[in-house]
Amino acid sequence: MTKGITVERQFHLHRRRRNVRQFRSGERKPAVPMRTPRISRLMALAIRFDQLICKGVVTDQAELARLGRVSRARLTQIMNLLNLAPDIQEALLHLPSQCHGRELLSERQLRPIAAKLNWIRQRQKWTTLITRD
Repeated sequence: MTKGITVERQFHLHRRRRNVRQFRSGERKPAVPMRTPRISRLMALAIRFDQLICKGVVTDQAELARLGRVSRARLTQIMNLLNLAPDIQEALLHLPSQCHGRELLSERQLRPIAAKLNWIRQRQKWTTLITRD
């Protein structure tokens, strides 16, 4: 009498283009993780840098630039986000995460808005920016 051999293996069905299913060995890879928009991370970074300067942990923006290995000009661009109206800053911090594709907003698009000192004008330009399609 012969003994049967049992082989155990994990597999999953993978969907390719046009709904074609294909067997793949191993466990299913996790879905693409959601990522926080870059502008949200930059806004949070600007707030954190401002706190570090206020508390005296670092002396100035030049020291932050050296520590972060970025140019002073780039650090100034990031810190200029603090010139935005508080509600715009909050909106930037709470942008929805996305898993792939191009970012909806960039720091470069916000530079002209941050350059305005009047918060009312900033809000008008902000509204124009986010409603364009």
